[in-house]
Amino acid sequence: MDAVAHFTQLARYNVWATARLLDAVRALPEEDYRRDVGLFFHSIHGTLNHLLVGEHLLWFVRFAEGSSPRVALDAEVESDRAHLASRLREGAARWEPLIAGWPAQRWDGVLSYTTMRGTSATLPFAATLAHVFNHGTHHRGQITAALTALGQPCPELDLVYFLQNPHTP
Repeated sequence: MDAVAHFTQLARYNVWATARLLDAVRALPEEDYRRDVGLFFHSIHGTLNHLLVGEHLLWFVRFAEGSSPRVALDAEVESDRAHLASRLREGAARWEPLIAGWPAQRWDGVLSYTTMRGTSATLPFAATLAHVFNHGTHHRGQITAALTALGQPCPELDLVYFLQNPHTP
């Protein structure tokens, strides 16, 4: 599989998994949604905000624009849960068109950016994009564990379920 096909598949999986997770989270009472359930970013709301910050406000901008915004990884950039869910869905949908526009030689290149500490970093382009999608998977897994601990149903988000039926919401 070439890089474009591989990362397009990961971008589609990201959209699918994000939608399924947000559908499950929507059923949570507000108290459970904002409760500190022991996640790194405390609550489901805090973890979803972190996903918005990390995946969309930092990494997407680094890949799409070559700039390095400064926003705290634990910032609550969206307090309203419906707006947060909408922004996460919209953000996930932006990756596939971005990936489609990169020339073949880009995949063997590097991504240079400024870290949150203000230092310069240069990393392998494709591996760093893999990090972005892996990061989202990691935090979605944390949220599904929190849903289970709260006695709520949670969706299967394994990549193999997506591969078996990528058109199922």
